[in-house]
Amino acid sequence: MNHAEPVLGIIGGSGLYQFEGLTQVETLELETPFGKPSSPIVIGNIAGKRVAFLARHGIGHFISPTEVNYRANIYAFKALGVPRIVSISACGSLRDDYAPGEIVIPDQLVDFTRMRARSFFGEGLVAHIGVADPFCPDLSAKLFSAVNQAGVLAHKGGTLITIEGPRFSTRAESNLFRSWGMSIIGMTACPEAFLAREAEICYATMAHVTDYDVWHVSEEAVSVEMVVRTLLKNTEGAQKAVISLVKGLFDTEPTCGCSHALETAIITNPAHVPEETRHKLTLLTEKYIQP
Repeated sequence: MNHAEPVLGIIGGSGLYQFEGLTQVETLELETPFGKPSSPIVIGNIAGKRVAFLARHGIGHFISPTEVNYRANIYAFKALGVPRIVSISACGSLRDDYAPGEIVIPDQLVDFTRMRARSFFGEGLVAHIGVADPFCPDLSAKLFSAVNQAGVLAHKGGTLITIEGPRFSTRAESNLFRSWGMSIIGMTACPEAFLAREAEICYATMAHVTDYDVWHVSEEAVSVEMVVRTLLKNTEGAQKAVISLVKGLFDTEPTCGCSHALETAIITNPAHVPEETRHKLTLLTEKYIQP
């Protein structure tokens, strides 16, 4: 079995619970200081490179957006040495020009969730991570290029608002988000993107537009059946895009600062960090706080 560190982590959302085409596959059941990840992590080869796949909502989709253990998921990828994560997720469009069946690579994010653990830090160790640009610009650009190469109509840029769920929006909420200038709406990017930044992992989202939410008066309101139908139609394109991305990951050096995002974020005097917390977060902080 090949034990090289994966070059990419893939988080599959609604409708994508496995990744076809992997070879030399192994399945890992991991434990983290934050509990178990949503599913076993499947590691395999694409184009001679190792990638790791995790089903965000569990195999069979039994974990709601609020109940996803985002910290365990990201921590598990960090423990495996994953330097980049691509999230594949469903979204609703809040714009006429982002149509169902198309893909958006967003560049901005608004957190409208209320009930989720948003950080690895706390319990005596404080870090103020910078997320002015919450999606890695380098990985996002590579992902956009890969989606185009896969022949899927894609849009580069846009603001993704994350709501708590699991319910869909009211019409009033949908129109409010449109008035704020939001582009697409989903339920899982937050705190996933922020935790990836804390873990110094590049993170980008391939958002599949499945519907027009509920604001579009001439279109059918969003439903589970509509979301799944569109996602299944797009699965082949998403997998082709990931394969193209993996093939070209090392063509150019990254230009982002994701891999040292914590360098100026930790504010707590190391001498005052409780031993238990120091041990719990060693994987994330060992470059900056000696054990």
